Amino acid sequence: MLVHLLRRLGQSVLVLLVVSFVSFLVFRHIGDPTISLLGEDATVQERAALTAELGFDSPVPIQYLRYVGHALQGDLGVSYRLKRPVVELIAERLPATLELALVASVLAVVGGVALGVYTAIRRDSIASRVVMTASLVGVSLPTFLIGIGLIYLFAVELRWLPSFGRGDTVQLGGWSTGLLTLSGWASLLMPALTLGLYKLTLIMRLVRAEMLEVLRADYIRFGRARGLRERDLNYGHALRNTLIPVITITGLQIGSLVAFAIVTETVFQWPGVGLLFISSIQGVDVPVVAAYLLLIALLYVAINLVVDLLYVLVDPRLRRA
Repeated sequence: MLVHLLRRLGQSVLVLLVVSFVSFLVFRHIGDPTISLLGEDATVQERAALTAELGFDSPVPIQYLRYVGHALQGDLGVSYRLKRPVVELIAERLPATLELALVASVLAVVGGVALGVYTAIRRDSIASRVVMTASLVGVSLPTFLIGIGLIYLFAVELRWLPSFGRGDTVQLGGWSTGLLTLSGWASLLMPALTLGLYKLTLIMRLVRAEMLEVLRADYIRFGRARGLRERDLNYGHALRNTLIPVITITGLQIGSLVAFAIVTETVFQWPGVGLLFISSIQGVDVPVVAAYLLLIALLYVAINLVVDLLYVLVDPRLRRA
């Protein structure tokens, strides 16, 4: 097991190095930082001095090593547009995105697994067929259209929920959270539902398919013939053996919740890193774009490592490998 985890850790480091190189190429070769920082009226001497100060006159391998070294120390450059350190900008926006992704993940995993198990066990019931039909909405409709529909229904027509923003927030140390205020939750509900609905339906359909396959296995029929209770068969044996593929897909989907929260944050004007990324692309703010790439890669790698640890907990054979 230790060898397996060390191998996965080495692969993760390799992935981060590749992404850091792509991020470096974006940082170094898109746009001219001297124009962005000094303006078009700067003299040739001023541009040359800034180029030397940024280290862009060094050989490319040296520049890359310096970029990685600064990134490891938390220095990702200065925003061309806002004239502030990129780390500060991301630290301000990251709590909003992580809270949105967290609530959407809980909604997707809990709702998806529960509905998947129910529709597998009661597959011929009317409620199960209604749920499967309704799930087509989450699978087939694009995210932005779901968000606009929710805004029209709950913000424009019913006036129950705010259509944009994050609501009131509370400072807990250096963390700004909206989870401790009513207006924060009211602002969070529609974006979280919009972001998590597709994942919920995907997980539900995956759990249902895996459960149906396992429920037809010989050992389940043998257990039923021996008189084991249906609850023990369904939750103690069938559900447990469906979890490995479900964990794999769920881990990747949760990572994508952060990476693809861009659309949801744009529709609801949610002040997270996704909205910052969009505004940075519009303003050709290359350091922020490059830092966003690194952040998303780091989150994916961390989530995949957690998934590998969950494999060991779910499948006892891996503990002896």
